[in-house]
Amino acid sequence: MPITDWPEAERPREKLLAHGASSLSDAELLALFIRTGLKGRTALDLARDWISTFGSLRHFLDATPREMIALPGLGPAKLAELHAALELGRRHLETTLERQDVMSSPETTRNFLSARLRGLRHEVFAILFLDNQHRLIAFEELFRGTLDACSVHPRQVVERALHLNAAAVILSHNHPSGVAEPSGADRHITDRLRDALGLIEVRVLDHLVVGEGRPVSFAERGWL
Repeated sequence: MPITDWPEAERPREKLLAHGASSLSDAELLALFIRTGLKGRTALDLARDWISTFGSLRHFLDATPREMIALPGLGPAKLAELHAALELGRRHLETTLERQDVMSSPETTRNFLSARLRGLRHEVFAILFLDNQHRLIAFEELFRGTLDACSVHPRQVVERALHLNAAAVILSHNHPSGVAEPSGADRHITDRLRDALGLIEVRVLDHLVVGEGRPVSFAERGWL
C-alpha cells in the first residue's frame, strides 16, 4: 500500500509536522529523504532495507559511495542529495560553535567532532582553535595516519595556533576501530602538545577521542 494511502497520523511527513522530527524513527526519517519507492516497495520499505543492510542508520551513513550506490533505489542523484544533507548538518554544528562559548556546549562539540571524524577508515588528528572567549576560530585536520606512524608535530600545531591567534585549543582524533579508549600514545602526544602550546600561553582545554558512541574526554578523565 502506498504511503499516501496510510492513515494520516502514520505518515512520516505528517508525523514530523505534527510532533517534530525527533518523533520519527530512523527509517521514517530516511523515508522522507527517499520520497518515492520502487514498484511494490514504499519509501519506508526501502529505508528499512537500507538500514538493515548496514546494521544501523549510522553505519549506513558512514558507508562509502560505492557501497551506497549498490542499494536498490539509491542512484547518483539521491547519493549527491544525501551527502549534501549530511554536510549541511555538519556546517550547522560548526556555525553553532562559532557563535557561542564551546565549553558551555560540550554536547554540541562532541556532536560536531563525531560528525566530522567518526566512521573514517583512517586516523585523523584535528584541532578546534578557539579565541579568548572559547568561540571557534577554525577546525583543521592536521595529521592523517595512525598516531604511531603519522607524525604529530608540536611545532606545526604551535605555528597554526600563532597564525590563527588562538587562545585555546581542543584536540581530537578518531579511532577507526570504533574503540574510543585512549592509548598510551594518545596520552603521550597530548602531554607533548600541552607543554609546547603552554610555552606560547595557549591552553589545551580537552582532547576528545572519537569512536563508537560518546567520544572520550581527557578533561573528564582528569588527564589535563
